Amino acid sequence: MSAPAVRHPGEYRWEVRLLVVVAATLTVFGLANLYGAASMRDNGFMMVMKQLVIGLVGGLTLLLLSRMDYRKLRALAWPLLGVTGVLLLIPILPEAITGGLAPELNGARRWVNLPGFSFQPSEVAKFVVLIWAAALAAKKGSQVRQFKKGVAPFLVVIGAVCALIVREPNLSMATLVALLGSVVLFTAGAKIGHFLLLAIAAGLMVFQLIMMSDYRRARVMTHLGKGSEDSGMQIKESVIAVGSGRAFGVGFGQGKAKLSHVPYANSDFLFSSIGEEWGFLGVIIVVTLYGLFGWVGFRIARSAPDAFGQYLAAGLTTAVVLTAVLHMAVTLKLMPTTGLTLPFMSQGGSSLLMNLVATGILASIGRMRGRPSAA
Repeated sequence: MSAPAVRHPGEYRWEVRLLVVVAATLTVFGLANLYGAASMRDNGFMMVMKQLVIGLVGGLTLLLLSRMDYRKLRALAWPLLGVTGVLLLIPILPEAITGGLAPELNGARRWVNLPGFSFQPSEVAKFVVLIWAAALAAKKGSQVRQFKKGVAPFLVVIGAVCALIVREPNLSMATLVALLGSVVLFTAGAKIGHFLLLAIAAGLMVFQLIMMSDYRRARVMTHLGKGSEDSGMQIKESVIAVGSGRAFGVGFGQGKAKLSHVPYANSDFLFSSIGEEWGFLGVIIVVTLYGLFGWVGFRIARSAPDAFGQYLAAGLTTAVVLTAVLHMAVTLKLMPTTGLTLPFMSQGGSSLLMNLVATGILASIGRMRGRPSAA
């Protein structure tokens, strides 16, 4: 008796369940660390409750998306990209036009305020670009190996999205979006030579943008140890916080990094707070969880029922894992400060919600494997 053409969906079920459990564990652990820091802030309770509500909404969205046929997103790729482009335009329009819709915060306009909630359009763009790129790559097939018909359309559209994000300004997020688009192209089989040429051009462009901006140049100089003592204090305190945790940490809620020693210890530098309070053991647990997420995500990508699912799953998995790696690298002084949050864990409703949405789509791709209709 010959072997079946496809494996039974039940054989894949454990991977989807493990993916959801990992995402849920990271979210709960993030809420716990946020609660530990809340007692030191005047609005700490409201901060935790807001994150909790967004986590619950995101969890429900994850479950709904996991039951949806992910292939419906392919038809929505261009409309979603158009809406995202409009959202990205709002923060860069003059304040006289937008009013309080896109206020300036810490020298940048990255947020859009709507009645009852606010969000970062760039966080939405990060995942919408992946959906669009996966849909286009699946449509073009072997044409992605050609520059004019394959690479050029990606370059134009993703370049335009990144240009809007840079204007906020948010160079680190724009660079991440470009990298994720490249991951989809690479997965689809684009030529390595094209990547090398684009990498050189992009590197020169990023270098120029850094040199044209005082604060970006200062961050790079601080990372190289040539900045002022005050400019390097934040990252220095971050490294000290991680080291002071030793093997088992100073105890939950007992860390001092959040006491203004490390600004944004609840968001951009959350990993340093985890290292201090949970020690090397906590760091290993967090790294293992992200490793598990990546392992399961790429297993889903490898066995996805169609090209669109393969490219999308690979891109979504890379988005979560790469963002986590970059966040950890910053807190350990392995690269200049970027402002990227730790997925599922850092304070930030946009980041938490979109990462849970990405997990739901990944779960949908995983659930569809082994179904004859999908194959």
